[in-house]
Amino acid sequence: MPVEWVGYFASASLLHCRGRPKTRAFASCRPLPALILSMRRSSFLVRIILIGIMLHIYVGLRLIPDTPVDTTGRWLMALWLVLSIFLIPLGMLARSIKRQPLGDRLAWVGLLAMGFFSSLLVLTFARDLVLASLLTVDAIWPNSIAIHHWRMGSAAAVPVLALLSTLVGLFNARRRAKVVTIDIPIDDLPTELDGFTIVQISDIHVGPTIKHRYVDAIVDAVNRLKPDLIAVTGDVVDGSVPQLTRHTQPLSRLSARHGAFLVTGNHEYYAGANAWIDEFRRLGLTVLLNEHVVVNHNGARAVIAGVTDYSAGHHDPSHRSDPAAAIAGAPGDVLIKVLLAHQPRSAEAAAAAGFTLQLSGHTHGGQFFPWNFFVRFQQPFTAGLARLNGLWVYTSRGTGYWGPPKRLGAPSEITRVRLVPGEPD
Repeated sequence: MPVEWVGYFASASLLHCRGRPKTRAFASCRPLPALILSMRRSSFLVRIILIGIMLHIYVGLRLIPDTPVDTTGRWLMALWLVLSIFLIPLGMLARSIKRQPLGDRLAWVGLLAMGFFSSLLVLTFARDLVLASLLTVDAIWPNSIAIHHWRMGSAAAVPVLALLSTLVGLFNARRRAKVVTIDIPIDDLPTELDGFTIVQISDIHVGPTIKHRYVDAIVDAVNRLKPDLIAVTGDVVDGSVPQLTRHTQPLSRLSARHGAFLVTGNHEYYAGANAWIDEFRRLGLTVLLNEHVVVNHNGARAVIAGVTDYSAGHHDPSHRSDPAAAIAGAPGDVLIKVLLAHQPRSAEAAAAAGFTLQLSGHTHGGQFFPWNFFVRFQQPFTAGLARLNGLWVYTSRGTGYWGPPKRLGAPSEITRVRLVPGEPD
């Protein structure tokens, strides 16, 4: 059934239910919105799987006939592609499997398969572009290039390179994020705030492949930096509180002079934001929901504000992200106003509201090549320090990873942000 039809019939059903007494006879009316959402998600998932199948067929048709192996080898390659079609969606859906450690093991297998196939697909595209160029050259200068050897050699090289990139990416993803130091030059910075240090962690994505030990190592590294303040800029989790509470427990050890502050990311809303907000508070983190605090550092004050995720209003209208509301009522004489906002695209509203610095995450810096080139289609910044209408924006590449345990060209980071005086004109 087309999604549009689902929406039509659901609307009619809701109109039918509206005004009815909440008796047992009409109990079936209440879950309809959730049912509609579930059906739409199912329809989207089916489309993604169909696209995945077509991409696997494309890779198979382009590589298998040209690979210099015998018939058995070609059958094994085809078998792996068929298996991959099933493993990838299984890896994405494995967190819904309550039986452990089965769910996590299936997630590992499926997500590794996704990472490998991603590289295989990109390299197959690249191979076809190279072969098309060589065929063009051969058409202009006949017999100048041994096309057959190029076909065979490149077909063999693609899976080898895909496997190598997957292994290197796995190593990069699983090692503890390195510390990156960023100095933010502020004109007329109060002397008392010179060197004020904020350590930012973002996008840890505690879930099927990121557990207690991984988080523990991050917390240890953050605490060793002895920051003045800790900023956790969303997407901490990929799962419910009952599933992950043991693995997020190390966050309770985060220690800074002025405390640890957290804002929600889009994945908190996928996992049940209200429950996670309560859990983060239980862990001792200060959750900022379109609000601010004023910290006093050596006699100078700074405003630390936080907004809900840019898309939060789609999940809960009361959580609509609002940088202006986050700073409302803040002292007008305070120069330093820092905004924690999960998505970089909050920056325009943050600049208009008068913030000095925005700390964001969400993008993962693309996580692995070549997806970093596509981030700019959704976000104004991919990674690093940028300037927008007088607002400094720092976008973290993330401290963990999402989906495939793989990072290439976009290393994870624990960010040490220091306020320093601006250079005189």
